[in-house]
Amino acid sequence: MPIGRDISSNRVRLNNGVQMPALGLGTYKLVGKEAYAPVRAALNYGYRHIDTASFYENEEEVGRAVRESGVPREEVFITSKVWNTEQGYDETLAAFDRSLKRLGTDHIDLYLVHWPLTGKRLDTYRALEHLYRDGLVRAIGVSNYSIRHLEELYTACQVMPAVNQVEMSPFLYQKDLLQHCQARDVLVTAFSPFARGEILSDPTLMEIGKAHRKSPAQVIIRWCLQRGMAVIPRSSNSNRIRENSQVFNFSLHKEEMVRLDFLHSGLRTTTDPETYE
Repeated sequence: MPIGRDISSNRVRLNNGVQMPALGLGTYKLVGKEAYAPVRAALNYGYRHIDTASFYENEEEVGRAVRESGVPREEVFITSKVWNTEQGYDETLAAFDRSLKRLGTDHIDLYLVHWPLTGKRLDTYRALEHLYRDGLVRAIGVSNYSIRHLEELYTACQVMPAVNQVEMSPFLYQKDLLQHCQARDVLVTAFSPFARGEILSDPTLMEIGKAHRKSPAQVIIRWCLQRGMAVIPRSSNSNRIRENSQVFNFSLHKEEMVRLDFLHSGLRTTTDPETYE
């Protein structure tokens, strides 16, 4: 993934040709009105990718923030996801309509299966393919899929997933999954890159950050980008949202990247997708 020097120029080409901003704002746990100000701040600082989901209960505020930001809708890349209780073919189509209405837009740029729900995920993905063919979404994909879940999908799908959104950080470096996706032109998007803040005082992160006059959070975001991932850090703090965007004016050296790789400890802050049969 080529890395430019500002947030607006950093886009990755998905496997269907759609350009997606490499850095986005995650909005998990920014429920309802709590999402409005962070999304407005992010758009003001140059973010053009906002990640939401039915489960987050903030699509209405995300949509309002986008409309009231003054940024043209065509410049903003919105990702949303279908939740487990909404899965199944007909159920997913209905859930999508609800998301579209809450967001107040005529399309969603990227629509994902939120979790590989046992017994329903293939029918759910088939509904996403229907939405894609109808032009209601620009790209489709999955979230929290392991290699096993992806391989099952490959045998059944007509449209390859463009994205697999998974938890990823130097402390949960799922190298095999990343390489699997990259070999098949499926973009990995990293969520929870800071492990919900649990690891930002790590000495290695602080040392590397000091060398570049950057924060540990900025070092992690840069690591994700240089490993070929998109990344969607979440924050409700305007200053941190701005800081997280200032990662395109430095590069980590090869030896620093390797040191960060070796921080992997299996630290996971969400459910292990392997629990889904």
